[in-house]
Amino acid sequence: MPLLAAIDLLYWRDIKQTGIVFGSFLLLLFSLTQFSVVSVVAYLALAALSATISFRIYKSVLQAVQKTDEGHPFKAYLELEITLSQEQIQKYTDCLQLYVNSTLKELRRLFLVQDLVDSLKFAVLMWLLTYVGALFNGLTLLLMAVVSMFTLPVVYVKHQAQIDQYLGLVRTHINAVVAKIQAKIPGAKRHAE
Repeated sequence: MPLLAAIDLLYWRDIKQTGIVFGSFLLLLFSLTQFSVVSVVAYLALAALSATISFRIYKSVLQAVQKTDEGHPFKAYLELEITLSQEQIQKYTDCLQLYVNSTLKELRRLFLVQDLVDSLKFAVLMWLLTYVGALFNGLTLLLMAVVSMFTLPVVYVKHQAQIDQYLGLVRTHINAVVAKIQAKIPGAKRHAE
């Protein structure tokens, strides 16, 4: 069910929860634009420690004043089992291994020009990324990606008909250009896009 929870967040189905997650991401990313990663992690740890220590002291004082014996306020969390089992670790490493191996095979295929058209597409993508890299740093791109993740799904749902119409026009135009390029390259593999 984590996938459904993520989709609910991106479509703003629970505005309060989505606002908290979105705001936290933005605050973290804006903090990273001003401070180093080490400083941001240290400040977040200090903030969390300040909150938990203050809450622990507050509960201890409250227990002393009311003369109750409620115990440690975080006892339930301290008793939770947070270790990963061998099976879970194996599952995650298997998934990671599969992803890394498929990525390496695809990169080998592209760099060693198994398919000329795919390698040319990859070259154009890399060339375009040089311009993107000159305009933005990685953190700015990450910030734009987070904002897009939380805004584009809602915009698409509200204006789906118009967006689909324009995307169809763009797809038709791109397919026509790719067909012309493939027709001019001798021996190129034909793709049905």
